[in-house]
Parts: sequence; C-alpha cells; structure tokens
Amino acid sequence: MVATSTPTATLSHLQCKECGAQYPLAAMHVCELCFGPLEVKYDLAAIRAQVTRETIERGPHSIWRYRAFLPVESEQPIDLGTGMTPLIRAERLGRRLGLRNLWIKNDAVNMPTLSFKDRVVSVALTRAKELGFTTVGCASTGNLANSTAAIAAHAGLECCVFIPADLEAGKILGTLVYRPTVMAVKGNYDQVNRLCSEVANSQGWGFVNINLRPYYSEGSKTLGFEVAEQLGWQLPDCIVAPLASGSLFTKIHKGFREFVQAGLVADKPVQCHGAQAQGCAPIAQAFAEGRDFIAPVKPHTIAKSIAIGNPADGVYALDLARKTGGQIAAVSDPEIIAGIQILAETEGIFTETAGGTTVAVLEKLAKNGHIDPDALTVVYITGNGLKTQEAVQGAIGEPLTIEPQLGSFARAWERSQTLERLEWQEVLV
Repeated sequence: MVATSTPTATLSHLQCKECGAQYPLAAMHVCELCFGPLEVKYDLAAIRAQVTRETIERGPHSIWRYRAFLPVESEQPIDLGTGMTPLIRAERLGRRLGLRNLWIKNDAVNMPTLSFKDRVVSVALTRAKELGFTTVGCASTGNLANSTAAIAAHAGLECCVFIPADLEAGKILGTLVYRPTVMAVKGNYDQVNRLCSEVANSQGWGFVNINLRPYYSEGSKTLGFEVAEQLGWQLPDCIVAPLASGSLFTKIHKGFREFVQAGLVADKPVQCHGAQAQGCAPIAQAFAEGRDFIAPVKPHTIAKSIAIGNPADGVYALDLARKTGGQIAAVSDPEIIAGIQILAETEGIFTETAGGTTVAVLEKLAKNGHIDPDALTVVYITGNGLKTQEAVQGAIGEPLTIEPQLGSFARAWERSQTLERLEWQEVLV
C-alpha cells in the first residue's frame, strides 16, 4: 500500500509529464497509464499571494527559505544548513575564457557533504518522514550516497545505500562514516539503479531517487532560486550545468520559471547549456545528431558522478537546450582534468570531475562563440574535489623537495619560475 497525504495550501498533486494524468501526493514516480515520469504540481496562485521577496529574505539561511515552492508539509523540515552557497564573480576565469560577466555557483561547499545532492536529499527525506518511511536508501554514483547517509543519520532514519563497486575511495569513505549499510554492486550505475527499483518494491523502503523521485528532484530548483536572489532578484542570461540524469539541468530552469510565475523576478530568456563527459555522453550525442531520443551507452570516464548511461530525464534536457538556444557538449577525460586545474588556479575552487566537465564545456562553448562574452553567465559547480582526488593524481605536478638550506630553496625557486614561464607560453600559443 502506498503512503499518501493531503495537499497543503501550495502543494497540490503529482502529474504525469507525458499524458497529464493526476495522482495523489504519494510515494510513486511512474504514471500507471503511460509509464511517464511524475512531477509535483503546486498552486502557484496561492504561492504568489503568500510569498514576497521580503518573506523569503526573512527566512532561514538555507534552502528552506523557499519552503512554499518545495514539496513538503512540515513546519520543521530537515535543515542542516543546506543551500545558500556562494555565488562568486569569476573575474580571473572569465578573463582566461574571454567572458566578461562570469559567475560561479559553488556547491562544492554545500552542507553537510559538499555537493548539490544535499539539497535534493534534504527535501526527499523530509518527505519520506511525512509519508511514514523509517528506512531510506538510494542508488548512487557517490555524492548521493554521502548525502543520503549523512542526512538520514541526522534524521534518525535507517539507511541502506547502493553504489557501483568501483567508486572512488573518498566517496565510499564519505558514506561509511555515517554508519549506513552500504551495498557495493558489481556493475555500473544503471545496473545499480535497476536493482534498487526491485528492492524498493520488495522491501517497501523510501528510495530518494526512485519512489521518492518526484519530491527529491524538486530540491534542485533551489539552485535556480538562489542564483536569482543572489543576482539581486534577476535571472541570468545563460547557465552551464552538468548532465547526469538530466534532472538537475531541467529543475534549475523550472526554478527560474516558478519565480517568474510567482512575480518575484522579471521574465527573460535564459540560454541553458549542458555538459557531459565523452565517455558517457548519451544526451550530448543525441543533441549532436539531432535526435529526440536517447540511445543508452556504457559509461567509461573518470567523471563517475555524472556517468549515467541511460538518463531518466535525458529527453527533457534535450528539449530544454533546444528551446532556449543552448548547447549540449561533451569533453574528454584530459579536458576534464584541465577544467579542474583551471578553476583551481584562477578562482581557488577545487571541484570534482563533474565540475571539471562543466568548466571544460564552458571553455569549449566560449571558444566556439556559443556564449556571448558580455552575457551574465552562471556556471554550476556541484561537488568538491576532495572526493575525487584519484582523478588528478599524477596530472597536476609534484612538490619540490629541497634541503633545509637557503641555496637549495633558491635553486628550486628558480626552476619553478622557469617551468611556470614555459607553461604560460604553451597556454598563449
């Protein structure tokens, strides 16, 4: 039997994105008529009557300042300070790429586990508690497992997470520390996800990205809300964001649209660009070939956090990019490492491989003229580089080992300056 609840003043119902069939606010994610995905619907007229810029600004310094736009009923949602991460003017990176109005939304410092997944999990587990679940889980490429384990621990929920067995060591450790049950599956993410669907049905657990997915995915809208608020209550001209399932990409735009509909920001076009790794680029391939369907691929890339070969929201990401005049591009593993490096050395932000992918695609789009140099551009950095150190080991240099003597230091310093000059000459060429 599926748990359900009654609507709130702003939370209305679930609705199929394909056929429009409506359902109660239950733990379900697939339409019973056409098998399309379900999405949460709100009473935006009620939101518009209740919410102003001032009421939002008086709210908590977290995603819950936007509670009226999120699919929960509780007056006390799970709040670990998630959200309201920095929006940084990236002048040095912008100069390197020829972009004069570049900003970074930095979820590499999001709480509590240093990725944007803390947003979606906070919403999903708040909803899970409302629906009466006591055991929760997820299928994860790493960041989601970290978030689900940490936030479940804080909420007092039993937790079992499923990951590919070849995941980065930092992400495995960053999950185990919260003492969930961790299942390392001998397979890729898509195989893990299929297994989790079976477990959810057989055990009756709340899986954040399966039967709780309509609620979970709404948490990504807060990345749109925050950017609009942090820009002084205006929308950017264009965004660049990573693509895994495609949900984050589409929900950021949904957040922009809901702020427009609620009368909080003026309407304007926002060009939406998506980033994938060449070793797992089913959405970028479909975009390049002009297809309106996604052909699944087998992932093979260092960017494991976005390595989803059969993306659930891929077709919606395609549609959004095309409708907004955006691009979906892919970059190689060496380009991803270079993206991590250039962001670190210009802006002091150490991102994981998903962020390296996004920065590398940003650079490619800028060079190819797909981004106006004067456009207010926001690039989304979604995770912390400390989680994927293996990806850059051996590729970013080594320390200079010296004797405890001034002469040894001087010789090493001169050598380092010579190497730096040579590297800059290569960049300029």
